[in-house]
Order: sequence, then structure tokens, then C-alpha cells
Amino acid sequence: MDSISRRRFLEQSLLTAMAGVASVEVARTEPLVARRRVAANDKVRIAIIGMHGRGLDHIKGYLGLADVEIVALCDVDSAVVPFALDMIDKKGMPKPKVFQDIRELLAMKELDAVSIATPNHWHSLAAIWAMQHGKDVYVEKPISHNVSEGRRTVETARKLNRICQAGTQSRSHKACRDAMEYVHSGKIGKVTLSRGLCYKPRNSIGKVTGPQMPPSSVNYDLWLGPAPQKPVERRQFHYDWHWQWDYGNGDLGNQGIHQMDIARWGLGKEGLPNSVLSLGGRFGYVDDGQTPNTELSFFDYGDSHLIFEVRGLKTDGLEGIKIGNIVYGTEGYVAFSADYGKASAFDNSHVKMMDFSGGGDHFANFIGAVHSRKASDLHGEILEGHLSSALCHLGNISYRLGTPQPFNEKTKAFGDDKDAYETLGRFEQHLTDNGIKLAETKYMLGTRLKFDSRSERFRGNSQANALLTREYRKGFEVPEKV
Repeated sequence: MDSISRRRFLEQSLLTAMAGVASVEVARTEPLVARRRVAANDKVRIAIIGMHGRGLDHIKGYLGLADVEIVALCDVDSAVVPFALDMIDKKGMPKPKVFQDIRELLAMKELDAVSIATPNHWHSLAAIWAMQHGKDVYVEKPISHNVSEGRRTVETARKLNRICQAGTQSRSHKACRDAMEYVHSGKIGKVTLSRGLCYKPRNSIGKVTGPQMPPSSVNYDLWLGPAPQKPVERRQFHYDWHWQWDYGNGDLGNQGIHQMDIARWGLGKEGLPNSVLSLGGRFGYVDDGQTPNTELSFFDYGDSHLIFEVRGLKTDGLEGIKIGNIVYGTEGYVAFSADYGKASAFDNSHVKMMDFSGGGDHFANFIGAVHSRKASDLHGEILEGHLSSALCHLGNISYRLGTPQPFNEKTKAFGDDKDAYETLGRFEQHLTDNGIKLAETKYMLGTRLKFDSRSERFRGNSQANALLTREYRKGFEVPEKV
């Protein structure tokens, strides 16, 4: 069979398979459902949505809490369910109900909360639907696939008085909380720069020659949900969606969202920046990935700045840190480790002033707030998750609207920002160290976008504003209003 015939055969087979699952009746989310009051001595009845990878950590976390009962599991891939059931059985817990369709799960009356570990493009819709059905929500990072739906998730939690926790677990670690109290109390002076580092090598995901069939165990229509109806165009169905724009947000919104959250936390800012500028590219290989594997994002808050660095090729750390954060003040700085359980404060002479240590349980914090009904008890309340996720989205929007630029012409995009030029210099050296010939290579230089934090809209840029949301498939629309 020639390549063109094979491609048409796969496309037709895929469309036929999708047509078979597209007939599932779309459940309406109204009327809104009142929730059960969980008494102090009641167990919180929870469902885990998404069990490939991070969802198994959710199961493990809740199995360790005496006041929680996992009553249901939901995943569009039936092949991942047996391992999850085995985990629960080995703990001697009752067998939970199993669902493939989230809409059927949310109709359960014997359910108080859900814990969402789906791909990114499902996070906001799953959270909103759950809250509309009277459930409290723990939703993984980033809490949204785009800025607009993140804000709508916050509004839903507010209007329906739901408990909604963002899955940035560093917020519950004692080391991070104590270090932030140190920073915000002025011990390092006025904070001028907060830097996030995501130096996490990522191999090529390979390149397919045409549309691929999803695994036979996957209900592909449900997997797509809000995303466009397109064939699979990657070799590994699970996980590699992170590097395709329809479903993921690159490493800036994958591993990077953790460090972005800490970086914004360090600045002590409640809103979003005045402007954003990103640059980068996918260097070192050609594959089906669309997102940059090397990316710099610069956020201007007026009196302070946030710089975020993503490196997907082999690299050394900055001051010994590969994944972590450095918050700089006028009188010193604080460095945060990758495991969130350690941080250290230094003066401007690099003399260590104090160490911070200690972990935490983000799942337990969520369950505690479900009992108390106080959103203020949450360490990662949904608004915090929205703002940090939005920073990742803003950085990616600038990048996606960029234009190719040669490395042999120095950019003037940073004005007189010395920190930005220093960061760019290390970016170039990193690529050179990985065998990238800069004289023969171009990078994407994003548009500097001015942003109105109050309206959460870009100023005078319709292209950028269009990327604040997406066009949703019928039946999987993120509601405009509750």
C-alpha cells in the first residue's frame, strides 16, 4: 500500500471509529446540584478522574488519608483502570465504581469531591462540570488550557461556593511557606526579580508519516473533549500530547507551572503583568512536537520582573539549580529546590543566612477545606492556580505570535534590561554547548504584548486576544457563565 493510500485508509478508519463513539448523548449541566454537607466525622467520598501517570499519585495520596474513601474512578482509557483498582484492593479498601464517561460519573449522588488528573485541555471543563454538579474539586496544574477558561473556573467556584484546590503542591510544603514568609517580611529587602528554572531534558518524540489510530482501549471522542476533532499525529498517544498546542502547553505549562507558581508567589503580586515577551524554539531535533523545548519568557510588573527559563536539552544548572527558583531582593536572595522541601536564604555576598526545610500534604489540605467549607484554608486556592497558569499561557501566546530571527543579530527587544540580556547570553551558550550552530539557526522572537490585568485582555492586539480562549467542540463547551 503506497503512503497516500495508507494515509487515506487510516483517516477513514479513524473517522469511522470516532463516529461510533460520538453518538454518546451529551449530558446537560443544569440544573445546578446542591452539595451534601460533609460533617467533621464523615468520610469525604471522592472520585479520581484520569489515572495515567499523575492520577496514580492522587490515588496513593488519598489512600493515605483516613477521612477519605475513593468511591469511583474515571478514565477514557479502559486499559489503565486495572492497575488503579489493584492499588486500592491491596490497601483493603472497597472496590470503587468505574466510569469511562465523566458525565455519567458526575451524576453520582454518593460523591462529594473529584480529583482531576486528565490532560490539560480537560482541566477547566472537568472542574466546572464537577462544581456545577455539587462536587468540590482538586484540579491538577495548569488548571486551564487557556487564560479565559481559567478565569471561568475561578468564577464558578466563587458563585457556587465550592472548594477548589489547584495542584501546585509546593504551596503546602513547610519549606516553601516558611521561605516565602521570610521573603515577604522584607528579610532580603525589596524583591526586584523572581526567576523560575525548568531545565528538564526532553528527548525527541519522533515523527510519524501520517495519522495514527488511538489505542483500541481509548474512547477517542471523550479523550478529545473540548479539543478540535483531529487525528492522532504523534507516535506515543499518552503524555506526548504535552508538546502539541491543541492539548498541552509545552514544558512552560507542564513541569514549569510549578516553578512559575513559586516565582509569582515570590514577587507577592496578586494580578498579572503589564507586559510579556517570549522567545525560543524547538532545537536539536525535528519531530511532531509543536511547543518550544527551549524558551525564555519575560514578564514586567513595573517595579519588579519575572523571568522564566525552559531548557529541554542537556544543561548545567544556574547556581546549582536545574529545576527550581531564585527570588532576588535588594539585600539578598532565596533559592528553592526542585522537591519543594528545601530552600536557603543568602546575602548579596552569597553567604548563607538561613535554611528552610519540611514537606506537606496538599491532598490533606484539600480534604481539610472540604470539611471546614473555608476556601481560605486552601494553600493552593483556585485563584492562585489561575494566575500562575495564566502566566504560562501569556508566555506561550507571545512566542506563538513571534517571527524567526537570526542569532547573529543582537535583539534590541529588551531595551536596557541587563537581566534579560544576561539570560539571553546564557540561552545562546546553552544551545552552542549542545552543538547548535547559531550562525545557521533562527529562533522565534515573540511579540512584546501589553496586558490589562484587570480585564485579563491584551491591549490593542486582536491576534493575541484570540489566543486567550479557543473554539470548543459542540457538547464540550466551557460555559461562558454559571
